[in-house]
Amino acid sequence: MDSSVAKGLDALSALAHRPAEGGPGATAASVSELARRLGRDRSQLSRVLTAMAAEEFVARDDVSGGVAPHWRLYTAARDLTAHRLRTDGLTALEGMAAETGESCYLGVLVGDTTVTIAERVPRGSRQLGSWIGRPYPAYCSDCGQALLSDADDDEVADVFARTEFLRHGPNAPTGVDDFLRRLEETRRRGYSIVDEEAEPGLYSVAVPVRDFTDEVVAAVQVVGPRRRLQPRTRECAAAALRWGGRLERALRGA
Repeated sequence: MDSSVAKGLDALSALAHRPAEGGPGATAASVSELARRLGRDRSQLSRVLTAMAAEEFVARDDVSGGVAPHWRLYTAARDLTAHRLRTDGLTALEGMAAETGESCYLGVLVGDTTVTIAERVPRGSRQLGSWIGRPYPAYCSDCGQALLSDADDDEVADVFARTEFLRHGPNAPTGVDDFLRRLEETRRRGYSIVDEEAEPGLYSVAVPVRDFTDEVVAAVQVVGPRRRLQPRTRECAAAALRWGGRLERALRGA
């Protein structure tokens, strides 16, 4: 690989990882800061970054003169994530369904609802129709807790600020405080258990899936009758964790 290209990729990688390290509100990096971090000559790195800015790989801050990845890269990465969720996501669901023999789904959060974007249903299932594209209240859905597991309590309260907590199942949360108590258990375990919250007799486990920014963008779920799944909770959770991890690695290009 050409040395200038390698230097540019190194700089871009350092910039891409800087927001996560700097925390919320992290600003563009100065050329001097990047040069120190990469052990590069400042003037040479500046020339590389100027060329990268011309091709819209990086953007310069007009005030500080610092550089950050161009927004077009984030847009392209988000589009790629959405594509891989549907392609590699199906592969994950197929693996989960083969291991568990149960219906498996991939869901995303849309406002205060969850929406299924992919599914694999075993032969002989009594499911009527498809769940793809159908919204369901996140507070009691099969994957709502998993999708909100990285959100802090204030963010969760904002999501449900205008939500009416109806009793879809006998164990449905009664309000935000009740949901947060269950969410704390989900955070501790690393996966959610929804036991007759969505509807009577229905049981599920769900695992959050994170993208290249380490944000939860989806959740994989194993769903079925409580009488059959509840005794197999650990087995189903293990399968969901394993295949959810594979999907995460695909989203991160690993």
